[in-house]
Amino acid sequence: MTPPTTTVPGPFSGLSVKLIMAITLVILLVEVAVFVPTIANYRASWLDDRLRIGGVAVRVFDTVPDVADLPVEITDPLLQSAGALAIVYRRAGQTDLITLEAVTMPTQAHTADMRDRNPLRLSADAIETLFLGGNRMMRIVGVPPGVGEAVVEVIMPEAPLRADMLTYSRNIAVLSLLIAGVTALVIYILAERVLIGPIRRLTSSVVAFKRNPENATLIISPDEMRADEIGILERALRDTQTELFTMLRQRRHLADLGLAVAKINHDLRNMLTSAQLLSDQVATLDDPKVQRLAPRLVNTLDKAIGFAQSVLDYGRQQAAPPRPVLVDVAGLGRDAAATAGLIGHDRIEFIVSLPDDFMVMIDPEHLSRILVNLFKNAREAIDSDTAEKDSRWVRLSGVQAENSLRLEVSDNGPGLPPRARENLFVAFEGSARAGGTGLGLAIVRELVEANGGKITLGAQAEGTVFVIEFPTQTSQLAAQ
Repeated sequence: MTPPTTTVPGPFSGLSVKLIMAITLVILLVEVAVFVPTIANYRASWLDDRLRIGGVAVRVFDTVPDVADLPVEITDPLLQSAGALAIVYRRAGQTDLITLEAVTMPTQAHTADMRDRNPLRLSADAIETLFLGGNRMMRIVGVPPGVGEAVVEVIMPEAPLRADMLTYSRNIAVLSLLIAGVTALVIYILAERVLIGPIRRLTSSVVAFKRNPENATLIISPDEMRADEIGILERALRDTQTELFTMLRQRRHLADLGLAVAKINHDLRNMLTSAQLLSDQVATLDDPKVQRLAPRLVNTLDKAIGFAQSVLDYGRQQAAPPRPVLVDVAGLGRDAAATAGLIGHDRIEFIVSLPDDFMVMIDPEHLSRILVNLFKNAREAIDSDTAEKDSRWVRLSGVQAENSLRLEVSDNGPGLPPRARENLFVAFEGSARAGGTGLGLAIVRELVEANGGKITLGAQAEGTVFVIEFPTQTSQLAAQ
């Protein structure tokens, strides 16, 4: 399938053409709806005119005792003026007939009774005349003015009526097209100025900005005086483009800076590793001052190397999508605790407070890294705590809530300091210990969100508790 073009249509293509065609079509449909009763009224008026002429002839009949005695010099002009072959006059049980000279009366005729003015019947007869008339004879029946209650019948060909109706229809069609065209043009000009033009301008700005989002001159300049939806959209687009421009420029700067830092950090780590090897050799000397200062030097170098390594690890984080499977949380949690140095720790007890069949649908590698980071943070916090306590523990627990699956990693260590709480999950800002990078929690948040969950800091009387929630559509509790 060919993708749609990104070329912005001109003023007479695209949405503009659709608008003109839609307006014209609607007007023509309205004209068609109006045309049927209009042509029916035209036909009725035409037939009424023929009846009125017939009424004039009837009044002439009344002036003579015997219609048969009227000369053709009088009757033929009357009939010809009505376009009739014959006129029948019925009154008080008497019927009179006058015909053109040497005319044979038709045996069949289509009756148009003008005494019945039902609109539906008039409309149906008009449509019938347009499509089926032309070769038939008509018998027009009615009571024209000036003849009392007498009934007049005019017998004539239907062809003249149909010809006049076709001419009238053609004129209506031309007028309708003219009205539709002028109306569509006027509405198009107004719409082009108020709607289509601004939309085309918005489209052009979006397409151009998409091609080169780092060009600030392509940011749209909205009409600040416009308060309708278009004005709001223009200002929102301006703000969005400005934010994207700023973000992309900052991202490029950070990428360049990150590359430089990574290179520096790599060389620095190598130098620190060499320094660590030298410090290990110095620590074997018998000098008391060296023995006193060497552990501090080694510890400082270990922290520096750890910092450099964590920065490199964070920079190498890959954005591979998770591959969720059913994971035994208890078993994976024990493996993560062993990796984090909790299993076999002489001061810390690791507790698993969930059943062995507690399962979650998640990427197992991601969950392992999440738990390892949280367990390491808990172990380091407890190791650094100098307060006297009867027991030290780190607990992994979980519950199935109504709409989510909930995991908790808690400890009874010293808790988080205020600065760490304010910048929790922010790289290089959320560390709870001196010399830390805060990258562990930043990585944990990214992994949890990549699997459709969220992580928050829970409330606990002492220590720290992290709460991880996964929605029911991406997690499940399986009982085996």
